[in-house]
Amino acid sequence: MSRNRKAGTVTILPNIHIIDIAEEGKGVGKAEELVVFVDKAVPGDVADVRIVKKKKNLAEAVIETLHTSSELRTDPFCQHFGTCGGCKWQHMQYDAQLKFKYKNVEAALQRLGKIDTTGMEPILGSAANKYYRNKLEYTFSNKRWLNKQDMESVKDAEDIDRQPGEVNEALEMNALGFHVPLRFDKILDIQHCYLQAEPSNTLRNQVRNYALRMGLTFYDLRNHEGNLRNLIIRTSSTGEVMVVVVFAYAEQEQVDGLMEYLRQNFPEITSLLYIMNQKKNDTIFDQEVITYAGRDHIFEEMDGLKFKIGAKSFYQTNSEQAHELYKITREFAGFRGDELVYDLYTGAGTIANFVARQVKQVVGVEYVPTAIEDAKFNSNLNGIDNTIFYAGDMKDILTTDFINAHGKPDVVITDPPRAGMHADVVQRLLEMEAEKIVYVSCNAATQARDLALMKAKYNVVRIKPVDMFPHTQHVENVVLLQLKTEEERNRIIEEIEVITTL
Repeated sequence: MSRNRKAGTVTILPNIHIIDIAEEGKGVGKAEELVVFVDKAVPGDVADVRIVKKKKNLAEAVIETLHTSSELRTDPFCQHFGTCGGCKWQHMQYDAQLKFKYKNVEAALQRLGKIDTTGMEPILGSAANKYYRNKLEYTFSNKRWLNKQDMESVKDAEDIDRQPGEVNEALEMNALGFHVPLRFDKILDIQHCYLQAEPSNTLRNQVRNYALRMGLTFYDLRNHEGNLRNLIIRTSSTGEVMVVVVFAYAEQEQVDGLMEYLRQNFPEITSLLYIMNQKKNDTIFDQEVITYAGRDHIFEEMDGLKFKIGAKSFYQTNSEQAHELYKITREFAGFRGDELVYDLYTGAGTIANFVARQVKQVVGVEYVPTAIEDAKFNSNLNGIDNTIFYAGDMKDILTTDFINAHGKPDVVITDPPRAGMHADVVQRLLEMEAEKIVYVSCNAATQARDLALMKAKYNVVRIKPVDMFPHTQHVENVVLLQLKTEEERNRIIEEIEVITTL
C-alpha cells in the first residue's frame, strides 16, 4: 500500500501507475481510494505525482518524478508544449491518441446512452496531424506569460535597487499568441505554431514586430485599453489567405499603417480586413467588418463544390478531414435520390450543399442569420437549386406547422454544437419519425444523452468516430439511427406495460 510523503503542505503520491486517459486528456491513476488525474501523463507511465487540487476521492496532480516512461510516449514537437492550452496530447504517439479517442467515445455511448457499441467501426485518423487547421485566432496583450527563463529576469530584493516581484524593465511584456489555460489576462507569446501552415507563422511574427517597432500598444485585458486586440488568419485549400486585424482604440492613421504594411509585404493575402471592437469581449459577430484590400471573403473547395468563407463564417477547421467526415455522413444516409432531407444546425450549408445533388431537396435550419446568408450564396455559387434555408432557434422553427409546410423528411442530418440538441428538438424528431437520422457530434457525452432519449423509436445501426483535431482529446462521432419497425415499437410498449404492472 502506497504512503503519502508530505513536505510542508505538499503531498507526493509515490509510484502511481497511469492506467487510462480521461476525457479532458489527463492521465488517470489510483492511490488506494483516490482517483488521480495527472497532467501530461500517458497510460503506461509510473511516476511520483504531486497533488495540486483535491476534492473528496478525486485529485488533480502533476508529475514530480517519472520512474517508468510509457511505450506510448513520444517527444513533444512544439516548444510551447506544457504551457499552451492546445495540442495537449502531442507527447503521445498518434496511433495511441486514436485508440484512446475511440475508447472515450465507446465509453460515453455505453455509460450515458446505454448504447450497444459491439459493431462500432474503426476511428478514421487524420492524414495530416500537423498544420491541419485553416483558421487561427491570436490575441494581443501587454501582459505576457512569463516562462522559467523570464522569471530569472525578475528583480531580487537582495539588490538595494530592486523590489520583490518587480520585472526587469528590459523584459518585453507585449505578446501575440494564445491564452494560457485558466488565465484570461495572460497571453503566451507564440514563436511557432504547428497548427496552421505558412504564411500563418510569418504573418503573426511580422505583425508583432511591426507593432513593437511602430509603438502600437497591445490590448490590456483587464483595463480594456490599447490599439491592437486580435489577429485572425484563415487559409484555404485553394491557396487563398484572409487576414483580419481587430483593433480596439486606434487612430485611423495607425490602422492604415499596419494594413498597408500587410498589403505591401504579403501579396498572397487575398482578403485583408479589419474590425474596430471596443466591447468588453472579443466576439466579432455583431461588429462591422471593413475591407481594406481584396475581397471580403475567400473560397474553399470540396468535392467539386466551392464555398464562400467570410470573416464571420463557420467552416470546419480541418478542411481535408471535413471532406472525409461529410463523405461518411453521406454514406451513412444511403441516399437513393428521391429523399427530402432536413439538415439541422446547417451552419453555412456545407453539408446541405454537399448532399444536395444526391437527393430531391434539402431544408437547412441554423441559428445564425449570417451563416444562412452564406448557405444561400453557396447554393447559388454552385448552381444548386434544391436547397431551402431558414434562420432561427431550432426549437422554435421546427414546429408541426413547419413540417406540414415542407413535408416529413426521409432523412435528418443533425450536427449540433457541443451542448447537443435541445430536448424540444429531440421530441420533434421523435414526432417526425424520419426513416433515418445521421447524428454528427463533436461531444460524445451529449450525443449519448440525446441517443438515449430516442431509443424508444430508433435503433443505432452504425457508429464511426472521426479524428478532426490531432494531438487534442477532441473527436467527432457519426451515428446512424434507423426508425424501429412498428412491430419493434409495439413490443417495447408491451414490455414497459408489463414492468409498470409488476
